[in-house]
Amino acid sequence: MIRMGLSASLNVESDMEVVAEAGNGEAALAAYRQHYPSLVIMDVRLPGTSGAEATAAIVQEFPEARVLMLSTHSGEEEVFRALQAGARGYILKSAMREELLRAIREVFHGRSYLDATVAPLLAARMSHRSLTSRELEVLRMVAKGLGNKEIAAALSIAEVTVKLHVSHVLEKLGVKDRTEAATVALQRGIIFLE
Repeated sequence: MIRMGLSASLNVESDMEVVAEAGNGEAALAAYRQHYPSLVIMDVRLPGTSGAEATAAIVQEFPEARVLMLSTHSGEEEVFRALQAGARGYILKSAMREELLRAIREVFHGRSYLDATVAPLLAARMSHRSLTSRELEVLRMVAKGLGNKEIAAALSIAEVTVKLHVSHVLEKLGVKDRTEAATVALQRGIIFLE
């Protein structure tokens, strides 16, 4: 529904034409290969491949691709991952139509565009130390309520290693305990629970 509404809204603009739509990341890459659009509006959260992963795949194959990320989420980690993947802009779905059109035109002309509400979050993200992939795995399991022993068994590592990873996560997130770590990670878009 959102895709259809967005498409209809853009097609009334004299300088815009929607040439393709896709419901997932794989379809987005296939559509890009077929149509070579001037700009892609990519949802951050897609079924299967994430919007950031789809963006990275498109930009890797087509370095000149211009991608504007569209999301309901403003977590600093999501914004960071999208831009790191090669998106040139990031705008929230809650933006007014005129702001969306401005973002599209900015990115189309090769400039960057960041929604005013996400820019400070990105600045904050740049000041944080990144979690390693193993720390992210442990954090996801912590958020699901697993204890150190259960995490150790699931990852086939020693319980003392899990404790070390948890302590690094707490330190990097600047939190006091596991519950706060899970809460902060979900709020900032560092992890998602399925």
